[in-house]
Amino acid sequence: MTIYVFGHRNPDTDSICSAIAYADFLKRTTRPDAVAASCGAPNQRTEFALRKAHLTHPRIIMDIRPELEDVCQRSVIAARHDDAFFEVYQLMKQHSLRAIPVLDDDERLVGIVSLLDLLELVFQGGVDPLHSREVCSNLSKVASVLGGRLAHAVEPDRTDDFILTVGAMSAEGFTTRLKGFPSERLLVVSGDRPTIQLPALEMGARALVVTGGFELSSGLMQLAQARGVSVIISPYDTATTTMRIKAARLVDSVIERDFVTLPAKLPVCTARQQIVRAPQTVFPVLDNGKLIGVISKSDLVNPPKPEIVLVDHNELSQAVNGAEDADIAEVLDHHRLGGSLRSSDPIRFTLEPVGSTCTLVARKFRQAQMSPSPAVALCMASGIISDTLYLRSPTTTEIDRDLLEWLQQFCELDLEAYANEFFEVGSALRSCTPDEVVREDCKEFHEANSRFSISQIEEIGFDLFWQRKDELAKALANLASEHSLDFSALLVTNIASNGSLLLMSRQPEGWDDINYPELEENLYELEEVVSRKKQLLPLIISLLDSAPAEEPG
Repeated sequence: MTIYVFGHRNPDTDSICSAIAYADFLKRTTRPDAVAASCGAPNQRTEFALRKAHLTHPRIIMDIRPELEDVCQRSVIAARHDDAFFEVYQLMKQHSLRAIPVLDDDERLVGIVSLLDLLELVFQGGVDPLHSREVCSNLSKVASVLGGRLAHAVEPDRTDDFILTVGAMSAEGFTTRLKGFPSERLLVVSGDRPTIQLPALEMGARALVVTGGFELSSGLMQLAQARGVSVIISPYDTATTTMRIKAARLVDSVIERDFVTLPAKLPVCTARQQIVRAPQTVFPVLDNGKLIGVISKSDLVNPPKPEIVLVDHNELSQAVNGAEDADIAEVLDHHRLGGSLRSSDPIRFTLEPVGSTCTLVARKFRQAQMSPSPAVALCMASGIISDTLYLRSPTTTEIDRDLLEWLQQFCELDLEAYANEFFEVGSALRSCTPDEVVREDCKEFHEANSRFSISQIEEIGFDLFWQRKDELAKALANLASEHSLDFSALLVTNIASNGSLLLMSRQPEGWDDINYPELEENLYELEEVVSRKKQLLPLIISLLDSAPAEEPG
């Protein structure tokens, strides 16, 4: 089963690059099924880094909750609309099925047949003297179900409504009975009794079934050929032959054509709610109208959970949708511990105060004495350069410096020159809409009874920010409203000056105590503040904690 390595929602370069690099590490060590995944598309800087490294971006998965295509039974056992009861029953018995989908000649789903439907076919007509004798089938199916052979065949594949008659009485009485039915519909069953066989052939019955493995005499066979009567030789006695002929009835008439199908992309949890009261026992799963699998109610009781690794985050509020229902195998992060992450079993949890998650991944390569490929080495270097502002951020540690230097030997580019080029491209303010800017690298937090978000972008200078300040403020307010947040913040970091501007959607309680100059309403200058996790978040939490408690109403 695939294990997905995910960065956080609204992923930045470190998030995506650490997912790619750690998936590569797992593939080469313990999990060859590891796949890098992302909750969103890379931003321009990340695209630049991946292009330089000649890597494709991770698979974009917005919701990890299993869908029906992930859990349905792909090896579909299906019947055909022109199958006989005996064939379908044998198929269901062989595979222990209670219901089975039915396909037409073009592989299209036409319905479902259940075991109960088949029993209705067997007992068709009940005690009615005529309807109980009717068998809708064709001679090829009859011969096949009997395990016999067609000694003479006239249109053996034509579907007929046979009237089954058994020559088990006197010749005179049987001849009288035959005259009561249309000869072209008669399917006459007889043992080695020429006195019964002769009138059936003379009347031009549709077919004569000779039981016990006996053959027609040459004279009677010539008469059959002359009168256009098909002849089937059955190896069974008359009673068994009669029962098997009834089992040759085609299932078409009992196919349930009013049935529930489920789309392949339907989440398992939604499917479970939809089918809980449905009378069906099996549900076809379709992808663009094509049958790809089947699923039963029992399959949805305890479906397998997706297995994931979280990198660059450890809070469910920042994880891919559905992470709470997945098996989280490991967490690899450099942020504070927060949120409501839980696991049913012990997991590997790495949380260290370094400047980048890619630093932790690079260290795993070095500790395992594994040389990363040039592509993966540059990928990890990009994450470190991005998150530490090329080792200038206050979050930078000696471990970051040491591992970036170690990665340089595997990279085909000079990292200092590459870092300058990296920061010159991908200005969010130059290329994104206001809504995209405030969501590009956005994380939600729940602290001091407040829910809020902090977005961060890095620019060279603030000129573009001043030009777009008003529309960014509006987008920030919309973000807070859309997610029912108490407030939202945008940290615009100037890479050149190592300082930031902080734009707020609104000022929460306790904000008056902020010790930074307010340039305009809800806009602050934060000199030498460049880190969201190490500088801004602790500042916001301290201000919220210092706010006076609300008086009870």
